[in-house]
Amino acid sequence: MNLFYAPDLNSTLYTLPEDESKHLVRVLRMEPGDIVHLTDGKGTLAEARIVDPSTKHCSVRIIKSVKDYNKRSFHLHIAIAPTKNIDRFEWFLEKSTEIGIDEVTPMICEHSERMRLNPERLRKVLVAAMKQSLKAFLPKLHELVDYKKFISKPFNGEKFIAYCGEEETVELQSIYRKGAKALILIGPEGDFSFDEVEEAKKAGFLPISLGKSRLRTETAGIVACHAINLLNSDTIASLRS
Repeated sequence: MNLFYAPDLNSTLYTLPEDESKHLVRVLRMEPGDIVHLTDGKGTLAEARIVDPSTKHCSVRIIKSVKDYNKRSFHLHIAIAPTKNIDRFEWFLEKSTEIGIDEVTPMICEHSERMRLNPERLRKVLVAAMKQSLKAFLPKLHELVDYKKFISKPFNGEKFIAYCGEEETVELQSIYRKGAKALILIGPEGDFSFDEVEEAKKAGFLPISLGKSRLRTETAGIVACHAINLLNSDTIASLRS
């Protein structure tokens, strides 16, 4: 199944954006009457029939649609310091989307080496990963924000900070409650500073370990994402049955 992104999907007859139209007609060589699948990134998965295979404005007619397709019963938000090498940060966005994540907030920390991002480019990475993994929910990418400002915001769920300090920490899987809404902080290559960790703890974040290995920023983000999904795997299975 090929999945196409239709962000403003809200009617029976829909015209795909130009980039999606070109891929459908020129690359996949689809013709009138062929069946395609669309998602609005908000949980809707629609089945449609091609009406006009234009390379600029391909029109399709919706046959049926499903709301909240494969919606998870938990919510995961990872706040992470973007890596100096942007390819590694994009890799994190791609793989976490494939695994399952709801929100990503890039943060500027004391040891951060990247202070600027191209949101539009990153959003394209998220959209491509959503389509490739056949998901109907597009992760929300927040604006780059200062660490101290971010941790002071209210969050109705479990809050964790992963870091490599000498302080005794517990592993994420032993403290996270299945089904809970979770927010996990992942620091830059130089890790969080001592002051940042203390500030996070005062704000209600619990220090956690992601294992015995020292991980790169993007790897730590993937490990945290996979752990939360794995801990909720039987919940996902029950929803699909």
